Amino acid sequence: MPARLQPADPAAVAAALAHDDRSRAELKLLVKHFLAVLSERAPGASVEVRVPPYAAAQVIPGVRHTRGTPPAVVELDATTWIDLATGRLAWSQAMAEGRVRASGERADLSPHLPLGDAPTTS
Repeated sequence: MPARLQPADPAAVAAALAHDDRSRAELKLLVKHFLAVLSERAPGASVEVRVPPYAAAQVIPGVRHTRGTPPAVVELDATTWIDLATGRLAWSQAMAEGRVRASGERADLSPHLPLGDAPTTS
């Protein structure tokens, strides 16, 4: 996993999740934290999860790409990603509301969500 995507300190995650009015720094911390957790739990490179402008991660086993657009792309905003990761929002609801843009094989992240609020240990 790239150094930029490492699970965050549990206290920092808890503090950022304690309220809904998050600063840009808190959004960045949570986005990267939950992408790191997803990367650990579903390692691979067949799906690229993009949460602009904060980070992106390649996850889910399957066809690996090395150039250009990956075979599957999921793009969503930071708040939607955090809500999905913590279980505050269901994948089906996010899709129905147009809060997630997902295309390609394996782009359905619902089997991997929610991730919970606690970081994993390596």
